[in-house]
Amino acid sequence: MKLDRVQLTDFRNIKSADFNPSRSLSLISGKNGSGKSSIIEALYYLGYGRSFRTNKHESAIQHDAERFSIFTRCTDDSGDESAVGLQRSRHDQFTCSINGNHSHRLADLVSLIPVQLFTPQSTDLIIGSPGERRRFIDWGLFHVEHQFNLMFQTFQKLLKTRNTLLKRQANIDAPENAYWEQQFVTVGEHLNAQRKDYVSRLQPIFNAICSEFLPEFSLEISYYKGWEKDASLTDSLLRKREYDSKVGYTTSGPHKSDLRFKVDGSLAQEILSRGQLRMAVAALQLSQTKLFQQETQRKSIFLLDDVGAELDIDKRERFIDGLVAMDTQLFVTAIEREQLDFIDKYKDKKLFHVEHGHVKEE
Repeated sequence: MKLDRVQLTDFRNIKSADFNPSRSLSLISGKNGSGKSSIIEALYYLGYGRSFRTNKHESAIQHDAERFSIFTRCTDDSGDESAVGLQRSRHDQFTCSINGNHSHRLADLVSLIPVQLFTPQSTDLIIGSPGERRRFIDWGLFHVEHQFNLMFQTFQKLLKTRNTLLKRQANIDAPENAYWEQQFVTVGEHLNAQRKDYVSRLQPIFNAICSEFLPEFSLEISYYKGWEKDASLTDSLLRKREYDSKVGYTTSGPHKSDLRFKVDGSLAQEILSRGQLRMAVAALQLSQTKLFQQETQRKSIFLLDDVGAELDIDKRERFIDGLVAMDTQLFVTAIEREQLDFIDKYKDKKLFHVEHGHVKEE
């Protein structure tokens, strides 16, 4: 997927913007508060339908406006063109339009435009909560496995049902409840199998890239399924049923799964410096980009926000080299162009400057 034109209206401090990015590398420079990160946030909305900066959509709407809108003309990897737009209102109403067809289903939008993001907070992928890492795995599965989203939504409903029964201290073995227990196990085991298989496919790619990014360490990733290693989900649920009834929620299952990072048997966050953690995350995201392309023959869109604050000049160049080599459409923000003085070597690039919410191509 390539974005050929981007239009923003009433998005944060950008009243109106209309620009044509490069199909390879677009560098967006500007002072802090100028609006360059707002462009990255708007592009993120196209891939997720939400912000990475806030859970409140109204925060992204200009103070005197009722809604914001984001529009793009894009070309998919088969050469087919599309017109895609979305709006969010102060009443939290979501509407997207794909070639004139309106929808309120978020999945219709995000399945079309695969977007990945690296920001100063991306180290949370390693040092943050397990939920961050589950979302990383599920992004890959969502864009590769066509039925994954339906299965994931089904599991979330079954988890909610089981937790409700536990809070009511209902008899899980009763005939009217046993069905839900069995469905929880069946869908949960299937979800676990897909996540485990995805990580196994990701591992060799990650190992190869990590040997370039962090050659001084032997960094390994492994998948934890969310319950005891040698037990079935049925056995684990049975073993913990009394405790689950006491606390009122399910403590075993794929909703507790995790992606673990270790260096020579120790947790990576205990060994690696913050700069090394950033490189580990960069290697992981490059690995996911490469696997996505291999398995779908599609290209993703990659957003690099404030890269100068997170990586030294050599690491910035290596990261961007890897993304450009994979023909990923890349958007990079920096306070000064000098933070990326190596970009002169790239042939297909465009430079944009943002000042007071106005976007101008240099």
